[in-house]
Amino acid sequence: MAIQTTSNLTNSITNIYKGKYLQGAKAVRLYDQFATPYTEIGADGKTMDQLMQGTAVYVPFLSDMTPGTSAISQTTDVTPQTLTDALASVTHTSRGEALQWSQQLTIEAYTDYTASAYEKVGMNAMETIESLAIEAALAGSWVERAAARASLDAGTAAHRASDAIFRKYDAMLQMLRAPGYELEDGSIVWSAAMHPFVFHDISESGNVEAIGNLAQPGIHLNWELGQIGRFRLLSSPYAKVFGAAGADNGTNVATTLTPEETALSTSIVTAADVSASVAAGLFWWIGTEETGSTFYHTNEPVKPLSASTTTITVLGTGPNGGLRFTHAAGSAVRNADSVYTILFGGPQSLTKVFATDVGEYGMTVGPKQTGLLDQFNSLGWKFYGGYGRISEHRLLRYECSTSYEA
Repeated sequence: MAIQTTSNLTNSITNIYKGKYLQGAKAVRLYDQFATPYTEIGADGKTMDQLMQGTAVYVPFLSDMTPGTSAISQTTDVTPQTLTDALASVTHTSRGEALQWSQQLTIEAYTDYTASAYEKVGMNAMETIESLAIEAALAGSWVERAAARASLDAGTAAHRASDAIFRKYDAMLQMLRAPGYELEDGSIVWSAAMHPFVFHDISESGNVEAIGNLAQPGIHLNWELGQIGRFRLLSSPYAKVFGAAGADNGTNVATTLTPEETALSTSIVTAADVSASVAAGLFWWIGTEETGSTFYHTNEPVKPLSASTTTITVLGTGPNGGLRFTHAAGSAVRNADSVYTILFGGPQSLTKVFATDVGEYGMTVGPKQTGLLDQFNSLGWKFYGGYGRISEHRLLRYECSTSYEA
C-alpha cells in the first residue's frame, strides 16, 4: 500500500516554508524603495551577471555641453566642444546567516520550529540586506540640520522638523535636478521617509496645523497627511534613528552594562546607580553612540519601568517585550535626546546590484541534515550584492530632534 509522507511531498513542504521565508524577507523594507537595479537605469545592455564580474560595478557619466553664445560664422567653422567623463562605483559584498538545531528538538518542540525558523531566517535576511541600503542612503555628505548632531536638542523648537523645511528642500532638489518619480503630466515628486515622531511634529506645525484645524480635520484625526508639496511622506518606525546621539538630557544617564545582557531579558544591570533617573528621557538606548557615518545595527531603545539600585526593569522590542539583541558587558546606556532622520529622494537615488542566481532578496540554503546519523538540521540564507550612491545630489538627509523627547 502506497503511503503519502512528507518525504514524497518534499517540494510542497519546501514551498510552504519558502513562503514563510519570503514573508519575512520582503517585510518592512523602507530604504530599499530609494534604489533601482542598475540594469534598469543605464547598464548599456549588460546583464546583472555581467555587471557583477569584478569587485565593483562602475557607473559612467558624461558632462553636458555648454550652451552656445555666438552666431554661426559665415567664414569659419564652429569649434567643437569636448565632453568630460566621471565614474561612480557600487561595491558589492556578501552576507549570510544560518540556524542549526537538533533533530530531537524538532521531535520534542511544541511549536512548529521549522516554520518559525524559515520566517526568522527571512526576517534576518531582510534586515541585513536593508542595513546595506541604510548605510548607502544615510552616509552621504549632503546633510541639513539646525545644529551639529551632538547638539540637537528636543527642547529647542528650531531643532525639530516642521512643514517649513519642505519648500526649501523642494527648491534645492529642483535646482540640482535630482531625479524623482515622474508623473503622467511630466511633473516630478519625491519621497520623504521619516519616523512617526517626526511625522507628528510636521503634522502639528505651521500651515499643516492650521489647515488641519480649519479645513481638513482628517490630517489630525485620521493622520491623513500624505503629501506636502512635491514630497510624499513615508512614516515608518523602521526609519533610521541615531539613538541618544543628540544633546544630553537635563537628568543625564550615561553609564554602561555591568554583565552581558542576553536577548529577551526584561531587566538590565548598570554600572552606576541610575535608579533615581528612571523617568528621565523618553527612551534609554543601549549600544555605541553613532556620531558619524558608522552604523551599529544592534543599538536598541528600551523604556525603563522601575529600578532597584542598579537593576532596571525595561520594556524592549524583543518578541517578549524584552531586549531584542544580546549586549556585551560595558555597552553604553544613555538617555540623551535621539537624532531622527528624514530622507528626501526618488527611486533612482540609490543603485543596487545583486547576483541573479541568488536573487534580489537572497535565497535560502537548506534545510539540510548533517551528522553521521542525520541528527542535525540547518537552515540559512545568503546574498551577493550591494547598494551605492552614484551621485550625492540625489539624496538629501535631514537630521532633527523630536518634541516627544522635550
